[in-house]
Amino acid sequence: MAYPLVESCILDSVYVNGKIYSIEDSDISWVKEPTDSMTYYETIRILNSRLLFIEDHLTRLKASVKGEEDFEFNADFVKSESVSFVKNMSDSGCDLKNANLRVVLTRDNLIIHICEANIPSDEQKKSGIVTRILNWERVAPNIKVFRGDYKQKVAETFSMDTSFGTPYEVLLTNNSGKLYEGSKSNLFVIVGDTVYSETDDKILIGITRKRVLEALNNSGLKLEYKTFTLDEIKQNNAAVFVSSTPFDILPVYSIDDTVIDSSANINLQKISKAYDEAVSNYMNK
Repeated sequence: MAYPLVESCILDSVYVNGKIYSIEDSDISWVKEPTDSMTYYETIRILNSRLLFIEDHLTRLKASVKGEEDFEFNADFVKSESVSFVKNMSDSGCDLKNANLRVVLTRDNLIIHICEANIPSDEQKKSGIVTRILNWERVAPNIKVFRGDYKQKVAETFSMDTSFGTPYEVLLTNNSGKLYEGSKSNLFVIVGDTVYSETDDKILIGITRKRVLEALNNSGLKLEYKTFTLDEIKQNNAAVFVSSTPFDILPVYSIDDTVIDSSANINLQKISKAYDEAVSNYMNK
């Protein structure tokens, strides 16, 4: 299924191949039209008008390109143009204290814009999020490209309320019913002093996930690679959390119609604190 190069753009301005345009400019109307071109992208967190962990994002972007078409692009140039675009928007009066930047790359085009950011509420950060399950096994999960069939199915699942309301995130299960990843996040399960995750080859290696793994190590916890069904999570009285660029770390309050209530887990609180320190250290460099 074809998708446009630009979607969920929340400002009038968009960078296209070296120039900033109005999104309504007829010269770039093609960016809003569905395309079958292989399209690679990264969504980068903006905090106080600075791009968080941008170097890690561009390393992953290069890996995605190499995994499919293997064309050359200059990551330093993409970084420079992204930083300049954010500064331009900030200097123009845009509120970029907490936002998302989308970098879209094809063999022929580089597009940069501020995209929609579903920032969690303070209550969601404190008490946890509502989630719903979707049975879906990713194709080439380590390559971050637009996949129309997947996006459509995820959107349908987001529209299905649970007993606790509208899901904030969709959790994916494999064909064995094991929960292994979120639709826009990495998934972790805590049992005792052990944090469990799917193996790297089965998931998108998230930028925030990398820092979470450092945080749990700094917290004296151990990582093991294992996945759980929802029933197994209940049987183990496990805590569950997700991590992603747009929202850092969030506890899971419910999965489908089952309460998990992970926010009180002491080890999750340790991980969150260590992660926040890593973000602070990066921003203060």
